[in-house]
Amino acid sequence: MLIWMLRQVMAARGIWSGAALGRLLKEKAGYELSAPSLSALITGQPKQMKAETLDALCKALDCTPNDLWCFTVEDGATAG
Repeated sequence: MLIWMLRQVMAARGIWSGAALGRLLKEKAGYELSAPSLSALITGQPKQMKAETLDALCKALDCTPNDLWCFTVEDGATAG
């Protein structure tokens, strides 16, 4: 199971709001997301994501995709 860690990555960098993340995305990555899109990324686990959005998040937050996603094996799950 993949777990979305954006809120934790943001908190570790002192970013506490969607507006602050939006400003950082624009300043560091030249990337803009609407307020509803930012809110959805912060409050929930994305079902899909554009590669360019992931790239912009990594640039803005100075992180890697491995920082934004955590993989865990669910109890009773089998690899296949």
